[in-house]
Amino acid sequence: MFHIDKDTMVEILNKGKRVDKRGFYEYRKIEIKKNVIPKAEGSAEVKIGNTNIIVGVKMDIGEPFSDTPDEGVLMTNAEFVPLASSDFEPGPPNPESVELARVVDRAIRESEAIDTKSLCIEAGKKVWLVFVDIYVMNYDGNLIDAASIGAIEALLNARFPKLEKDGDDYKVVYDEKAEPLKLNKKPLCVTFGKIGNHIVVDTNALEETVMDARLTVGTMEGGFCSMQKGGNNGGFTPDEIKEIVKKAQELGDELRKLL
Repeated sequence: MFHIDKDTMVEILNKGKRVDKRGFYEYRKIEIKKNVIPKAEGSAEVKIGNTNIIVGVKMDIGEPFSDTPDEGVLMTNAEFVPLASSDFEPGPPNPESVELARVVDRAIRESEAIDTKSLCIEAGKKVWLVFVDIYVMNYDGNLIDAASIGAIEALLNARFPKLEKDGDDYKVVYDEKAEPLKLNKKPLCVTFGKIGNHIVVDTNALEETVMDARLTVGTMEGGFCSMQKGGNNGGFTPDEIKEIVKKAQELGDELRKLL
């Protein structure tokens, strides 16, 4: 991966420019494809610049949690495919992949995009389990926003497999599809990076090597639903956070038009 001296990056930003000539609040080109995994209940591929994410949605039946016997379960996982970057290594999930899954999951969960009670098959016994699996195929910065778009697009085109009663139990017929999964909201993450005193959206990989801090805002129709700070070298002032939340809502509404 290429690297740049932070002072050089700040000097470029001081001139009102970015290394790839974008505006401070401008995304790279975004491409979205749906139904890219035929065997999945829902799927999507998202490219933001050279960052490439594939998301698959799989559904199965299982037991509910004891404290929510009449609600289904959402589980989000992320995998950094070693071919995506020389920095990614095979093995168990690393802290970055865990954080990626957690941030995307939180926006979906806190927005109540999925009515988990509608996933109940038989209270206390059987519910639908919805698995959202994120695969990073190529890394060039801003994995969170790409994964967030991919997750929502995959959920939007997801359909339940056919469910059949089998005596006292149930059988899932995966080669037959039933009703679509209903989403009440379309929560999307918008991520900002702070470099020196400058704040930019959709950081590329080069910018992330010198980024002081990161702030992700989960946006939905009519407001925001989550927030996550990343980076260990810096923070944001209250005025910066207010501006970021305002800008995130504007950009989130624009991203939703692409779904």
